[in-house]
Amino acid sequence: MANRLKMALVEAILTLHRRGWSGRRIARELGVDRATVARYLHQSRPSANAANAPIGSDAASGGSNAANAPIGSDAAGGEGAGGPVATDPPSAGRLSGCDPWRQVIDTKLALGLTAQRIYQDLVGEYGYNGSYYSVRRFVRRLGQRPSLPFRRLECGPGEEAQVDFGAGAPIHLPDGRRRHTHVFRIVLSHSRKAYSEVVYHQTTEAFLGCLENAFCSFGGAPQRLILDNLRAAVARADWFDPELNPKVRSFAQHYGVVMLPTKPYMARHKGKVERGVGYVKDNALKGRTFTSLQEQNDFLHDWETTVADTRLHGTTRHQVGKLFAEVERGALQPLPRERFPFFHEARRTVHRDGHIEVKRAYYSVPPEYLGRQVWVRWDARLVRVFNDRMEAIAVHVNHEPGRFSTQGAHIAAEKINSVERGAAWLLSRVRRIGPEASRWAEAVITVRGIEGVRVVQGLSSLANRHPCSSIERACGIAVSYDSYRLRTIRALIERLAPKQENLPLLTEHPLIRSLSEYQQLVHASFQKEPRDE
Repeated sequence: MANRLKMALVEAILTLHRRGWSGRRIARELGVDRATVARYLHQSRPSANAANAPIGSDAASGGSNAANAPIGSDAAGGEGAGGPVATDPPSAGRLSGCDPWRQVIDTKLALGLTAQRIYQDLVGEYGYNGSYYSVRRFVRRLGQRPSLPFRRLECGPGEEAQVDFGAGAPIHLPDGRRRHTHVFRIVLSHSRKAYSEVVYHQTTEAFLGCLENAFCSFGGAPQRLILDNLRAAVARADWFDPELNPKVRSFAQHYGVVMLPTKPYMARHKGKVERGVGYVKDNALKGRTFTSLQEQNDFLHDWETTVADTRLHGTTRHQVGKLFAEVERGALQPLPRERFPFFHEARRTVHRDGHIEVKRAYYSVPPEYLGRQVWVRWDARLVRVFNDRMEAIAVHVNHEPGRFSTQGAHIAAEKINSVERGAAWLLSRVRRIGPEASRWAEAVITVRGIEGVRVVQGLSSLANRHPCSSIERACGIAVSYDSYRLRTIRALIERLAPKQENLPLLTEHPLIRSLSEYQQLVHASFQKEPRDE
């Protein structure tokens, strides 16, 4: 009985043959015998009396039952059977050897499997003998699916505003120089009401200043702000967890606004302001020059009122200024009583002496931050120091260059000597010795003043070398004589110390021989005759 192949494999043989592949190549790519390939190709050729009949019809197959038989069955692929039913005409281009397993590969791709894993499964489960690179190319081609249409997201009144920068009109200065500018534009997503302002630099201070002016112009602040990943606002771009500039984060907290940076290189996330920047560049500023920033900003303010606000927006089909005044202005968040306190900000490293440098003045921080980096914010009045979690760790009054501002709480306890701690602290330590020592120390402070502080410090140190009882007796005697010198206390301690006891001379002891024995020993030594020389 002839070998029968699956329908998909027979279709692959016929399709590859129509692409001009040789029988040898088809057999090698699909992993079947060359004779089997030749047999199916021979069966697929129309007979002489059915030259114009489609493959699979009665005329072409030689039997009425073969027309509807599935390819690879006895009727279609067995001995004496007609050729297989032809498939739809293939699309233009070379057909991959992985095409017979298209459905299998597509299913595995939906499960999230890699091309390497799909190749391994085809070899182990389906007898695929092609190369891995063929599978990888096929997987890549399957991944090129048609993109889906963008989804438009509309916002309610006061919910969202979008921000961006663009190129402003040049400034021709009186000295003949020409300066480039940047136009800041913010658009409320519901009404399309906008505010524009021109600046020289896209710094954090300029960005926040424009935002604050825009909020004052609107009479309120939106709930969230969609902005680009500009350096003035975003310290580290990340779609899931972006890191905002600390000053920008403080500004957002001050106005109750949530700032949401867009995905990097994804301009359509803020499409309303993208078109808005193009609108102000093409309609308001194109072909114009100005002599100062103030002149250009005055022009933009007038243009927003007379042109941008009076137009009928192409998407909302409402007049921009009217929709803002009637619907969105009242939905904005109220502004705080005070403006955002602008300050300068930078990172500083804590020096070995526990201080940081700000504008050539020096300010102390807690000792545990030695050698670490901290955030510093300063203005004309105060210098504030924060840790990485933006928690305040020190506040100083702004000092002139060259001055040091050191807070006592920022000095490590091990680095504070007794004199710095003060007379009260020293007297509390002397009280531990005894009442006489305390009375003498208080008298020293009263009689000798500030120089007596170091004398009391010396008295306290005597407790490390002498018993407290000895110090107490010496202090009692010194007070009775009104002597308030430390050398007097030392001399009294030495004199009042117990004397060393003299041991009695023993004349008799079991280990000591009697004198008579020593006399006999000496006499015997002298009685010995001298040796002959």
